[in-house]
Order: sequence, then C-alpha cells, then structure tokens
Amino acid sequence: MSGFVEKPEPIQVPGLVHLHTGKVRELYRNEAGDLVMVASDRISAYDWVLPTEIPDKGRILTQLSLWWFERLADLAPNHVLSTDLPEGAPADWAGRTLICKSLQMVPVECVARGYLTGSGLAEYNETRTVCGLALPEGLTDGSELPAPIFTPATKAAVGEHDENVSYEEVARQVGADTAARLRQATLAVYSRGRDIARERGIILADTKFEFGFDGDDLVLADEVLTADSSRFWPADQWQPGRAQPSYDKQFVRDWLTSPESGWDRKSEQPPPALPQQVVDATRAKYVEAYERLTGTSWS
Repeated sequence: MSGFVEKPEPIQVPGLVHLHTGKVRELYRNEAGDLVMVASDRISAYDWVLPTEIPDKGRILTQLSLWWFERLADLAPNHVLSTDLPEGAPADWAGRTLICKSLQMVPVECVARGYLTGSGLAEYNETRTVCGLALPEGLTDGSELPAPIFTPATKAAVGEHDENVSYEEVARQVGADTAARLRQATLAVYSRGRDIARERGIILADTKFEFGFDGDDLVLADEVLTADSSRFWPADQWQPGRAQPSYDKQFVRDWLTSPESGWDRKSEQPPPALPQQVVDATRAKYVEAYERLTGTSWS
C-alpha cells in the first residue's frame, strides 16, 4: 500500500473544473476547454507523497520546464499556451501555473537513458539488458552507455510503480508509427538536454517525457528536464562504480531509510514528516540545479 500520506483537498476556483490530483500537480479544465496545471510543493519518495512540502519546489519545476521548452521548441512543440494566472485563482498560484492545450495523451512514460543506474542497472545486473536492449559486459552503476537508449515504461497510478516494457510492447499498445515517433522524439530531446546540461557542468543521466497528440502533431507535455523527472549529476564528481551525488530528492530518500526516521519502508505504514534540515537541504538542491542550468539566480 502507498499513495498520499494526506491527500489534499483541491482548491476550488470559479470557472475551473478540478480533474485530477497527481503526486505533484493539480489539474483543472477552464471554460475554453484548456487544461490548467498547477505545480504544488509536494514531494514523493518510494511511491508515497510525503506530508511535508519543499518550499518553492512547484515554482522551480514550472520555471525550469518553461526554460527548457524554449530550448527544445525546434525539436518538439509543447503544450504551453499561457502562463497567465486564471481569473479568481489564489495569488500563490503565480509562477507555478500553466495554461495548456488539451492533448490526446499517449499512455507511455518515454524514458531516455545515457547512463546506467536505477531500475536500468537492476535489470542489467540480472540479464545484461535494459527493456530488452542488449548492453555490453562490464558496465557498473553510473557507467556512460555507448549511446543513449529509449527505455519506455507503462504509466502507473499514484502509489504504483511504473513498469519498464520493451519497445515492441509499446508498438503493440500504441502502433508501430507512434512508437517510432516517440522513440525518435525522446532521444532527440534527451540529446539536446544532455548537451546543454554538459556545458553547465551537469550530467543528464536519464529522464522521462510525456507526449500527446494535437491532431497529427506529437507534442511534449507535462514537465520537462526537471530534477523531479530527471537524474542530474555534478560532472566533476562523476565516478562510475558507486551511487552518484545528484541534484534531486536524495536527501529525502536517505533520511527516510535511515534509523533516524524510524520508518520501515517494507511496512504499510506511511512515512513520517521530514525534519527541517532535510527540507532545507532538498530545497537547496532544486535551487542549485535551476541556477546552474539557467545561469540565473533563483529569487
């Protein structure tokens, strides 16, 4: 069992219909039929949405996604229509709200990996493959792959694990043409992001994208190349053969699995609230990733 420790009540705004509460985002539809995405400061770990929020996290994710969308526009159109605050919305939605096209979403998590870690490493250690793709012998945690690979997953409900699947399974689910377009777009966007991040001293180890259709056009949706959807590693500390330092919620994971938290990950009990020092350290990592990538200070 997992999910929300305390599922929040969505804010009601005149003219907006609440559609869905996700791990991080609230989703609404406006009177024009567009989607309104509001990024919260919630944080998740081990399939639980925790009771403690990380200040500014929703704004950082939203502003970083917008920065990336601009730099990827020639490779893939995106779903953003406006950053204007909907009329009647609370003031604290500013900076973390996007008005977006309503798309026909493709039910596939489009994962690109340039380095071996996480679930990819676990599969490699058992079979020397990731999502059915054969990889060379001798790779270890943090190894750079010979070339980036497309390793899709099925989308899971909140509290469930996404499940890695083969490219052939994606083709069966969504059709051969759509699968080919997803793979091409995923690897193109990942490669652009990897090169930009590398110039700024950051390794983009892996990331996941979501796509939807606007007519015949394949459109990049949700968030893109944030510390929630990607593994960012400091390039000057990269050392294959161990877990890498990262710009993400590793402080949260480490504390939850430490004796200090008193939480048993294998139990069905929800995790406890985070201490202030873990909140502060995690926020600082999100801010640092934003500042290093964009070259601008967070305020």
